[in-house]
Amino acid sequence: MRIIAGAAKGILLKKPTSLLRPTMDRVRAAIFSILGERVPYACVLDLFAGTGAMGIEALSRGAADATLIDHHSSCIEAIKNNLITTRLRAQVEQMDALAYLTRISGAFAFDLIFADPPYADEQGNNLASSLLQTPCLLHAMKPEALLILECDRKQFLPGLLGLEVLVDRTYGTTRVLIMKKANMEVV
Repeated sequence: MRIIAGAAKGILLKKPTSLLRPTMDRVRAAIFSILGERVPYACVLDLFAGTGAMGIEALSRGAADATLIDHHSSCIEAIKNNLITTRLRAQVEQMDALAYLTRISGAFAFDLIFADPPYADEQGNNLASSLLQTPCLLHAMKPEALLILECDRKQFLPGLLGLEVLVDRTYGTTRVLIMKKANMEVV
């Protein structure tokens, strides 16, 4: 796994554990191709960050800042090491992604939110569904923000609570949805 473009192009990222399912380079390349000029100067949130690849890729491509959230200590260690390797800076917090959204609710909002949750938590709960049903998610989105959600292509997703799907693509077993707040213009 490597950074695809920008200031840190070609730098290899380390992953903390074999249990982690990082976004494949080709899927990450497709996502950033779709996002295009929305990345430079963006304020980015990477939930369930794992290796930090999505947030670090955004920083490499000119994002103004990034916050990377994961609750596993091994992931946080890998993210910090990957930031050092790429010579990029970001805020890194070890906590549950949904708890983070609740904590910042109304206090801070982002231009781009990446979310690649485990397909299920330890109790078997669908974390993508839980994220989409969290009202604090909308509060974390600036008016013209995009949510980029990765999930299993067969995963059931509930009603989107104020979100509208702009892009819905499948890459192998991975489904990528790019969403905006409903009834908002996207520039």
